[in-house]
Amino acid sequence: MYEKEKDLIDAFRRGQMSRRSLIRALGALGVSAGTAGVLVNMVSTQAMAADFDWKKHAGTGVKLLLNKHPYTDAMIANLDNFKALTGMEVAYDIFPEDVYFDKVTAALSSRSSEYDAFMTGAYMTWTYGPAGWIPDLNEWIQDSDKTSPTYNWEDMLEGVRKSCAWNGRPGGELGSDDAKQWCIPWGYEQNNLAYNAGMLQQIGASVPTNMSELIEVAAKATKDIDGVYGIGVRGSRSWATIHPGFLSAYANFGEQDLNLSGDGKLSAAMNTASSKAFHADWVRMIQESGAADWSSHTWYQVGTDLGAGKSAMIFDADILGYFMNGGDNAMAGKLAYAPFAANPAASAPTPNIWIWSLSMSNFSSKKDAAWYFMQWASGPEHGLFGATQMDFVNPVRESVWADSGFRERLDKSYPGYVAMHDVSAPGASIKFTAQPLFFDLTTEWASSLQKMVAKELPVDEGLDQLAESVNRQLKDAGLG
Repeated sequence: MYEKEKDLIDAFRRGQMSRRSLIRALGALGVSAGTAGVLVNMVSTQAMAADFDWKKHAGTGVKLLLNKHPYTDAMIANLDNFKALTGMEVAYDIFPEDVYFDKVTAALSSRSSEYDAFMTGAYMTWTYGPAGWIPDLNEWIQDSDKTSPTYNWEDMLEGVRKSCAWNGRPGGELGSDDAKQWCIPWGYEQNNLAYNAGMLQQIGASVPTNMSELIEVAAKATKDIDGVYGIGVRGSRSWATIHPGFLSAYANFGEQDLNLSGDGKLSAAMNTASSKAFHADWVRMIQESGAADWSSHTWYQVGTDLGAGKSAMIFDADILGYFMNGGDNAMAGKLAYAPFAANPAASAPTPNIWIWSLSMSNFSSKKDAAWYFMQWASGPEHGLFGATQMDFVNPVRESVWADSGFRERLDKSYPGYVAMHDVSAPGASIKFTAQPLFFDLTTEWASSLQKMVAKELPVDEGLDQLAESVNRQLKDAGLG
């Protein structure tokens, strides 16, 4: 490294220069933005070692179970820095999502010690935690001998952080004072609108700002643009159909999945008059403006149809729209983003969220070493590397979202994305009631939606039947 570059980096380490200013100064010396980013990340990693014994587990190896995902790609791209920082080795197995969660369940239920840490969704910990398969990570977070002072746990977005903590009581509030931290947020997804700006301009439509406008604009796009349908939402018989756009809109109207009584009993809440009215609108929107094969649509189909120009809008994970605006997608560079509050009386969006998280196996013999990896991978330094050098969206740290370089990068290529996130983040959290029948009940809910859209059941009757079944299952499980 030349002397001028070294002087600049030393100034950055002393806090005399911002990251943005450093990269610009390095650029003026002929260092490319990519190389500058790598240098800054390397220096930040070295600086971490100044006030914490990162070498405590040097020579130890940990093994990870990972889902194939851009978050995984970002971690692997930065793994040499972790190895240099800690002296640890990291092995991992990566599986595609269609088999990944089965691999996790098999490893945990068999009490296997093969994997020390793994990727998970927060919803899954509602099963893993009470089963005794994963520990409460507060034990490590709150131990200054095991957690670096620069980790800054409070830097995690509050709604995301609390959504990964639950006291284990069915119906218990997420993030309560007695909650156990079953997993650490790694990256998350809000559910808002991604849309084809050219298509909306073609039909003379403004970006929808509430449910009624969404139904109207989707219908107009379906009618006026040949070969295009108006709105992409998920429809397969899966819990994953309920949690993105559907529940985000549902919760924005103040609706709930379950009621919790004073004596701790749960009951169905989806057959109220207001819930039935919402369902009727949602079902009509799909019937008029959804994909012809909506009932088979997963995350993949919703995204690829937007990227291919087959749909005008999607109401789904913001990062899904992000990925469709790049690569070899036909609509790359033509998509834009907007926050979406379905309820016209709501002051802001309240998106339900999916959180890719990191958790630890209770059967690991190297829990402390695994925690060193987990805190590094979820720490601010790696988060900033992933966000600025890789496709690590959405980061879960306020400090990363405050980084001007990251924000400028998004604003330039993903119009509206930063503003969408900022408006939605304060209300973004998991809106479901935490309880062990989550997957069974939400999958049945998706099945009921399919029947309503196919006109096999009227909305009112379908929701009454669903509520009756949900209440029966809750009672059989001792929860209702």
